[in-house]
Amino acid sequence: MPYVDGFVLAVAKRKLQKYRDMARVGKRLWMKHGALDYHECVAEDLKPAYGVPFHKMMKVKAGETVVFSWIVFKSRAHRDKVNAAVMKDPVMNTFDPKDMPVDMKRMVYGGFASIVDA
Repeated sequence: MPYVDGFVLAVAKRKLQKYRDMARVGKRLWMKHGALDYHECVAEDLKPAYGVPFHKMMKVKAGETVVFSWIVFKSRAHRDKVNAAVMKDPVMNTFDPKDMPVDMKRMVYGGFASIVDA
């Protein structure tokens, strides 16, 4: 079964286009190095009938929205290999940590083993 890296971010709405541009570069990098699939999604409906909405869990501030994303790999070993290659790719050096469109300290991230798959 596939392995998935998932992450949730709070993004300032005024920086959403910059984030989208960065995400497109990310997609090209991860796919170039072997990821099977890559998704970046912006919140649209955060009023669930039950559970805790993402914006409350993320403590989203006024003017921010939530981005929910995931990358699919063949296995955890494959994920580790792809992520290592991405981190060594020279394109990664073009991102200035001081100029990120998100507060990376607030990113929620984890690796997940699939237990049900289509």
